[in-house]
Amino acid sequence: MTDIPPNDSGAQTLPVATRAPFPVARLLYAIGFAFLAWVVLWITMILGLVQFVVVAINGRVNEELKGFSLGLVQYLWELLAFVTFVRDEHPFPIGPFPKH
Repeated sequence: MTDIPPNDSGAQTLPVATRAPFPVARLLYAIGFAFLAWVVLWITMILGLVQFVVVAINGRVNEELKGFSLGLVQYLWELLAFVTFVRDEHPFPIGPFPKH
């Protein structure tokens, strides 16, 4: 047991636990990246509909559109991972665009 010296009033003071300051900058980045994730989600949904149209017309998937959609899905994951504290690295446009 550690002896705590008394203060001027004769009462003992307990050590105060300090905590890290609130990450305001990360909050602002998270708000921006959340909005960007919302936009990317809608673009991905539209590309999914376009891919259905391509399959209906050609009978097969467009590989270029499939690759681009994969990149967008990975980017969406990076955005959401930053917002939810799963990762600390900033996604694009601050960090690199994901490679697939």
